[in-house]
Amino acid sequence: MNNRTRKSGFTLLEMTVVIMVLLALMGTGLFVSRQFGDWQLGRAAAEEVRSVYAAQRQYLADHPTAAVNTITAEQIIPYLANRSDALPTVESLDGDMLPIRVNISPPVIDDGSADGYDPSSSRTDSLWDAGQ
Repeated sequence: MNNRTRKSGFTLLEMTVVIMVLLALMGTGLFVSRQFGDWQLGRAAAEEVRSVYAAQRQYLADHPTAAVNTITAEQIIPYLANRSDALPTVESLDGDMLPIRVNISPPVIDDGSADGYDPSSSRTDSLWDAGQ
């Protein structure tokens, strides 16, 4: 009689496949988590820009002869909905705190460039901007 007992267990190949699948799942999860964090920063920045935009429109409604390019932060601050004593700032993807430029309409996040800071694919998508 042939009494061979088979030992149960995993082969090296099976273990390697399982480890590769786990690493792929972890990599995908980290990528999605990073993208979600970037989206959250963009949404928070858009909310701040929209609040400044609303204050800017209220100021212009009270001062119809004022030119937009002459508006300063000090003129807009009393019109902010949260009664803040300073204009809000937003956090960039690099972790820098950026101010909001109020002398154009709609306001943009000021990073020193002419166009303003908007790492999203559109200037009207409500990420990093006031939207439409």
